[in-house]
Order: sequence, then C-alpha cells, then structure tokens
Amino acid sequence: MTRTTTEPLVLHPVGSSDQLDMTGFRSIVAGYTGRDEAQVRHHIDELAAIGVAPPPQVPMFYPMPEAAVTTAATAPVGGDNTSGEIEPVLIRHRGKNYLGVGSDHTDRTLETVDIGESKQACPKPMGSDVIEIGDWSTFDWDKCYARSWVDGVLYQSGGLVGLRRPEDLLKILADRLDNFDDSSDFVCFAGTLPLLDGTFVPGTQWELELTLPDGQSLRHTYTTTKEL
Repeated sequence: MTRTTTEPLVLHPVGSSDQLDMTGFRSIVAGYTGRDEAQVRHHIDELAAIGVAPPPQVPMFYPMPEAAVTTAATAPVGGDNTSGEIEPVLIRHRGKNYLGVGSDHTDRTLETVDIGESKQACPKPMGSDVIEIGDWSTFDWDKCYARSWVDGVLYQSGGLVGLRRPEDLLKILADRLDNFDDSSDFVCFAGTLPLLDGTFVPGTQWELELTLPDGQSLRHTYTTTKEL
C-alpha cells in the first residue's frame, strides 16, 4: 500500500537505534544510468521491444509523488502488465547520506505511451533498512552486487559497477533540478541492471537483495495486489 501524504517514510539505519522519519522530501527515479554506453543501449533496446521510445536525455530523471515511496509488504497496482526492477536507492536526510534497496515498479503498458506516467502509476517499494554512507566518493560502490527474483525465479543479477557512481549521478541531478543542493532531502532510485533474459515479467512476488562490500545485505520482499 502507499502512504498518505501526512505519513512519514520511516527508515532504520543498520547498526543504529536512530529512526529516519522522512517528510517533505523529493522523490526521484533515475533512468538510463549505466556507465557503459553499450549497456545503456541494451536497456533502451529492452524498452523499445515493448514500444517505449528512446529517452530525450541520458540519464533521465522522473519526479515521483512523495507518497509513492513505501516500505509496505504489498504494492497495489492498477494494471495487469506491471513489473519491478531492483535499484540501489540513494537517500539524503538532514545532511546525511544513506543507501537502501528498492524497486522501480512500472506499468509496462502505460510505459509505451508515457514513461513518466507509467512510473507514477505504481508504488515505489523499498526496504526499511538502510546503511549510512559517510562520503559517496570513498564508498566502494563497484563491489556492491544486486539480485532480484520474481515469483521465486532469478530475474536480475550483477554488480553496480555498471551504474553511474552516486556522486556523478547526484551532480547531474543538481545541475538539472531547481532548488536542489546539499541541504535537500531526497530519495532517488538510482538505476537498474539488465534483465537476465531480456523479457519483462508481470509477476506477483518480488524479492530484492543488495549485497555490500563488507558482506552485509539489504533486502526487501513485496507482493503486488490488484487495485479495485
């Protein structure tokens, strides 16, 4: 389920008794964030296969409703052709950086008409556990590994080495967005990996796992439900 606009997004930094109660933050989904041009083209081709036009800019940033970001175990969707993708989630709250794991769940039918609307049509699930990151430039992003499963079948698997580093992505974001600086609170879904077989699956249960360089893993599982 999605939150109401008055409910905070509650996150829990691992190894701390602190709790992040996030309200009034910017919610963003970044697309086409691969470092390698061939990998970016591969993802664009995946989308072209279902009728999605190429993006006007690379990377792309899609603003989301704040209430779309949810840590709930269920995600209500309106269409029959929706699917998720594992994403590292970059978070800033009160000047501190955090890393989480989430899913850019998207309506694939609507995506062929308007990508931004297709993303806004679905919740953006993420795990409630996050890791505090002191400085993105010294964090070993390239040694993080992401996997996702749909209905128990491995769907994505690979390292974040293929995605733009956070400090690079956030610099581009700051250049493009008005009133976005080091004091801005935000949740940014930072891009995904190619699908193992290149085919979107409109499954029901989605499992996400982001393994960090020290062996810790951030996980989240959610189930889609049809909105009435």
